[in-house]
Amino acid sequence: MRAATAKPGPVSVQLKAPTQDGGGRDSTPQVRATVEAMIADIRKRGDAAVREYSENFDNYSAESYLLTETQLNRIVARVPTHVIEDIHFVQEQVRVVARKQLKSITEFEIETLPGVFLGQKQVPVRAAGAYVPGGKYPLLASAHMTIVTAKVAGVERVVACTPLIHGEVPDTTVAAMRLAGADEIYLLGGIQAVAAMAVGTETIAPVNILAGPGNAFVAEAKRQLFGEVGIDLFAGPTEVLIVADEHADPFIVAVDLLSQAEHGPDSPAVLITTSSELGHAVIEHIDTLLIDMPTRDYAGAAWRDWGEVRVVETLDDAYELADGYAFEHVQILTKNPREALEKMHDYGALFLGEGTCVSYGDKVIGTNHVLPTRGAARYTGGLWVGKFLRTVTYQEVTSRTSSAYLGELCGRVSRAERFEGHARSGDVRAAKYRGTALSWSSQHAFRG
Repeated sequence: MRAATAKPGPVSVQLKAPTQDGGGRDSTPQVRATVEAMIADIRKRGDAAVREYSENFDNYSAESYLLTETQLNRIVARVPTHVIEDIHFVQEQVRVVARKQLKSITEFEIETLPGVFLGQKQVPVRAAGAYVPGGKYPLLASAHMTIVTAKVAGVERVVACTPLIHGEVPDTTVAAMRLAGADEIYLLGGIQAVAAMAVGTETIAPVNILAGPGNAFVAEAKRQLFGEVGIDLFAGPTEVLIVADEHADPFIVAVDLLSQAEHGPDSPAVLITTSSELGHAVIEHIDTLLIDMPTRDYAGAAWRDWGEVRVVETLDDAYELADGYAFEHVQILTKNPREALEKMHDYGALFLGEGTCVSYGDKVIGTNHVLPTRGAARYTGGLWVGKFLRTVTYQEVTSRTSSAYLGELCGRVSRAERFEGHARSGDVRAAKYRGTALSWSSQHAFRG
């Protein structure tokens, strides 16, 4: 689903068109109504409502959904050693990037006039909620992206929720959440998890920001709760777009498109290429690959309904057309992939060259995989350490002369806006610090 542009886009030939128009990816009235009712119920009944929804939707009930230290130790012990080692490695990659991001955000204090000090500080939110989805597949990588990043930012309390998968505790996911540094881990999923973290219950203290991907119901819950709490992004189905020239390997292009299409049946996978031959070859490879692909129920539907192959004249046309999609993941498989860094503007993350794939970003490389979808890349980037920080300012005026000057200025500009109260705050300082009488009489200060 793409926004209209002010000027016509580049001419392209469509070798494969989607069968859907984009509207089906939006939240439906039924989803919105369901989420609204459940959030209201959890506000009213707290833990009782959470338990009821957990029983209904996840077929799971417990005296407490919070995993104890003993339970966590037992769960982690069940995970194979090599998996634990892999989790440690991947989380360290995420941690390295987040720490580098943190160092890039500077605090400062400047003196703009004699004795006038203005400063900026970075203050982490006090509590964050991380939702790590389950559903058909365990998405333990989401634990790395949300929890590790929040802890590097300095968040004191990170609450993490994940549902059971097919009625069983997702050991690997829980281990990833624990190793990432979550302070509280709950076996809760869906709307009830997100709402409980946001509004609080008798046993779950509320958080200040929610992060993490989820299905349409989770995304809608975050949308409705935004404002009461912060959120990372308005997330939608996974998106991938590949820009390729005649030098690209069509088999790799096909494999990479399907690697993201398997996220769900509504995940768009788009190829924009300067080579018609490559486009046809990619389509043939995809048809063959889908025959025995274990995740073809999702990947096949996504490719059938949302897949596109478009052929353009030049790479500049390809970059312009790709910007029009403003997709979450954009992969550049061209002779000179780094030129996309200069030519492209609207994307969640770029993956440059054949040696780099979107799956690296999703699972192992260290950059955050919580990225903007549905065209949001036009105005925001993805989840990063700064999302868990509040940039706050402070001011101090220690010079009487400067305060008097600012007071006079404040009086003039405030009266230009007819804000007499603001003006008088400046007046009293100008008068006191210059040793002059006020220009208005206190006995008339509060007359109508």
